[in-house]
Amino acid sequence: MTRYPLLYLIMLIAVTSAISCTGNKASTYKKTRPLMDTIVSITVASADKDSAEKAIDSALSEIERFGNLIDFYSDKSELSEINRNAGLRPVRVSPETMDLIVNAVAAAERSGGAFDPTVGVIVRLWDFANRKMPSDDEIKLLLPLVNYRDIIVDRDNSTVFLKRKGMLMDLGGIAKGYAADLAVESFRRNGISSGLVAIAGDIRAFGLKPDGSEWNVGIKNPRQTSDKDEIMAKIRLKDRAISTAGDYERFFILSGKKYHHILDPKTGYPAYKSISVSVVADTGALTDGFDNAVFVLGPEKGLKLLKEMGLDAVITDANGATHVTDGIREKLTFEKRD
Repeated sequence: MTRYPLLYLIMLIAVTSAISCTGNKASTYKKTRPLMDTIVSITVASADKDSAEKAIDSALSEIERFGNLIDFYSDKSELSEINRNAGLRPVRVSPETMDLIVNAVAAAERSGGAFDPTVGVIVRLWDFANRKMPSDDEIKLLLPLVNYRDIIVDRDNSTVFLKRKGMLMDLGGIAKGYAADLAVESFRRNGISSGLVAIAGDIRAFGLKPDGSEWNVGIKNPRQTSDKDEIMAKIRLKDRAISTAGDYERFFILSGKKYHHILDPKTGYPAYKSISVSVVADTGALTDGFDNAVFVLGPEKGLKLLKEMGLDAVITDANGATHVTDGIREKLTFEKRD
């Protein structure tokens, strides 16, 4: 089933018809398309409409191609072939799938397993659409299969192997940020030097807007007071990425308790030390790989990990308090609340 969730981050883009840019007339062009089980929105700056639209179409095709490779729910994806052959044999994969898995394993290692791509076996137990949760016994039975150390990567032979039968790798926690990186590479190959790629809550900004200013991105208020999207803060970005993990996108409430989709790989249950985490770094693979990890770890351990990694973030903890790393403080503007 295809889901079109609310964007974690709301792009604040001033779209103009013709803006003067270094002596040439440049405009911004935008397209939106459902891909990777979410909404992809791309904006680029260009002096030529045809070139811009062709470049956007090329980037969207790249995102679609990559999404098909790592689709957790498609029997035809490379990821599903890896999962089907868990405990049986290594599977040869494309360079993009290999690179994504290498990034995922690195994020798991650096976060001490707070992010773990083998949590797929637990993800399959939870049904947020139908408000159903697994039993304690079901989680305890399958939790031993969650261990990123059992992902065997052979880069020389381009193969990936899950050591134990029944293991399931789910790359949804890092794939969208990586896809945004691929889109930016596509734009640069096609002569586009400025734009914004948004794949749900994973956004990659490159270059400057036609007026010479940085791209503005809004960070969603995790506790909205109305049905409209509310912004907690705005951040200015140039050649940087931002990814947000929040407890408000997919959840249900049962017996007065909220159960959301960001699972702690060590327990198999939702993590409750944070309600929103937005990580800022140079690439989407980094931001998307660590937003869930920091969410699971909570502010204290999460801020320590961010410092070790040289990453920045805005964290809203379980009590509603906001924590901001020094590296992005001057780029942030918090919205006034009544």
